[in-house]
Amino acid sequence: MTKSLHDANSGRRIPAEVVLLSAGPGDLELLTLKAVRALEVAEVLLLDDLVNPGIVDLAPHARVVRVGKRGGCRSTPQAFICRLMRRYALQGLRVVRVKGGDALMFGRAGEEIAFLRQAGVPVRIVNGISAAFAAAASLGVSLTHREHCHGITFVTAHTADHGEPDWEALARSGATLAIYMGMGRIPSIVGALQRHLPADTPAAIVQAASQSCERYVVATLQDLATSAMSLEAGQPGVILVGRALAEALPQCVAAFDPAIQEQARAIA
Repeated sequence: MTKSLHDANSGRRIPAEVVLLSAGPGDLELLTLKAVRALEVAEVLLLDDLVNPGIVDLAPHARVVRVGKRGGCRSTPQAFICRLMRRYALQGLRVVRVKGGDALMFGRAGEEIAFLRQAGVPVRIVNGISAAFAAAASLGVSLTHREHCHGITFVTAHTADHGEPDWEALARSGATLAIYMGMGRIPSIVGALQRHLPADTPAAIVQAASQSCERYVVATLQDLATSAMSLEAGQPGVILVGRALAEALPQCVAAFDPAIQEQARAIA
């Protein structure tokens, strides 16, 4: 292992860099080359719960510390994770904090960056593919199809104070909605959106996007909660809502209302 480094003039330890690494949606082939290189030289791997466990094979020199955080389950406290990163970095060890999806998307990266900077620990971020993009690829849709919308909004289903997003404003935006961390409250999300969007608005839910165990449903907004009952309970997923979902691959739209299928054929 690397020994602690010291500033020759002051005698203080020089902390090693911490890498906040994006593990992507689960398919290891979607890792970036930069991510693979960071893993190859890692000495400590702080591993999120939802990351493909095979990623440890790409970090042959690393001590693996599992720091899972999962909604509704016992989780490693965020403050403890931050202290671990600081401790190992101050020991001069190359620390890679592995996060599912993209590290900067709803992963508390902001808190970790601020904590490490305050401690004088350098931080580097390696971007990756977020779940919404992997889900869109599986469904064969462009989330920003110009015939249907003018953008995409990424939103978490609950705010830091456990409140609700402004669903009315989100619906009025006309953007495709990519809703994270909403699997436990699908009926309430659907109910809120139906107050502001047409019942025949296309929608989808994708679990384990890009992985061999991937599951999805595609439906109209009014039928989404019922269709979601066929998915695996307790597993995370991303909820997509908007007219761009009318472009989903034919095999994905079997649950669609005939009018939506006709719309997709007309556009094609």
